[in-house]
Amino acid sequence: MSAELELARGMRDEGRYRALITFISQQSESSMAASFQQQFYTEIGAGGFTRIDGTVAFYQRVNSLLKKEAVLLDYGAGRGAWHMEDSCEYRRSLRNFRSRTACVIGVDVDEAVMQNPTLDEAHVFNPNDRLPLSDASIDIIVSDFVFEHISDPAQTASELDRVLKPGGWLCARTPNRYGYIALSNLLAPEAIRKRVLNIAQPSRKEEDVFPAVYFMNSFRALLKWFPSARFEHFSYSWDAEPGYHANNKILFRSMKIVHYITPPSLRSTLMIFIRKRL
Repeated sequence: MSAELELARGMRDEGRYRALITFISQQSESSMAASFQQQFYTEIGAGGFTRIDGTVAFYQRVNSLLKKEAVLLDYGAGRGAWHMEDSCEYRRSLRNFRSRTACVIGVDVDEAVMQNPTLDEAHVFNPNDRLPLSDASIDIIVSDFVFEHISDPAQTASELDRVLKPGGWLCARTPNRYGYIALSNLLAPEAIRKRVLNIAQPSRKEEDVFPAVYFMNSFRALLKWFPSARFEHFSYSWDAEPGYHANNKILFRSMKIVHYITPPSLRSTLMIFIRKRL
């Protein structure tokens, strides 16, 4: 075997080794987070998730709307971090649509989407241009924590409307503009926001943090951009277990109290389910 082939094999093996170490590290971080939460939600021991898990709640409802022949668009699919980093097998299975649909298409402004292993087809797009998809070609759109980053809601809503079939579903999870997370993000200076995020969510990767503007993040905004004359709205608000606590028990308990006394209109997350009229 030539020296070049030996070198290539060595580089390939080193790449696999690094990928394995990264995977183990990410799984370990996720497992540690679950272990901390289990002190407050003992049911994590049965399946790996809490009774108020936002990911489970959102994706269970998405799955109830799927059909085997459906073409699904993951709008803002990213690099598919959850596929590698979530230690809960059930949550991962809920988010993996490839075995439940005819085709999963992912689009994102970040080239990392091209490496997303959960997609059948991936596209990088400019948010100011048309999506690289035909009119009325999509049965269901899923967008998870993306709407808060959209700076041109008119353009985005128009394109989602264009590619979605009549009778199709738009499913999105995003922070509530009037919830404490979004309000803190809007009001705090950038330097303070970054410092708090690094302390509260130390495992959060820099490549997964994007500027948030919250132009589409209220029920009123959703009705504006997806008017009831063309769309049916079935959205609601949600509070999952606290996510910003730095593994501090006192802070975690304090945030649980905040969640308990928060009225529905001020809950931290919007679960958006909108159906395009026939």
